[in-house]
Amino acid sequence: MNRILTAQQVQQALDKLYQQVVEALPADRPIAIIGIRTRGETLATRICQRLGTEQELEVAHGVLDITFYRDDLSRRRGAPLVRATEIDFDIDDTFVVLVDDVLHTGRSVRAALDALHDFGRPKVVRLAVLIDRGGHELPIAADVVGQNVSAPDTKRVQVRLKENDGEEGVFIINSL
Repeated sequence: MNRILTAQQVQQALDKLYQQVVEALPADRPIAIIGIRTRGETLATRICQRLGTEQELEVAHGVLDITFYRDDLSRRRGAPLVRATEIDFDIDDTFVVLVDDVLHTGRSVRAALDALHDFGRPKVVRLAVLIDRGGHELPIAADVVGQNVSAPDTKRVQVRLKENDGEEGVFIINSL
């Protein structure tokens, strides 16, 4: 395991991500920040808290579980860990910011878009990721990126957040 971003660098990337989200928000329509489980959920929570504190904005906050929308579900070992999606508000005609920790192939984002549209038809969906590591296999790109990093295709980029992992950092690890 090789640390590529320290806790301070993660915070700087999150600050950059947050600022770009603020700049992209419309003034004329409802806003929802929806995190993709698990670390996208944590990042979305942090963004929502800052929007409320620093911008005095009320935004809807949701969590999306994409497990059954993944195109590799049958290839994964063991039983999938399925948790609840928590979107208890109307997303029709809403400006949605979809938040994830790492963008790699784009397949998780594709799954998230499929899952999201089961809840309604947002006016706009923007993708915000803390880390874009390149290697996209689908024509999906983030609208907002905290940090771009490079990693070999044979390795994974893993974000660790104190709420989930007890520490902050971004690491390159061996693929499973």
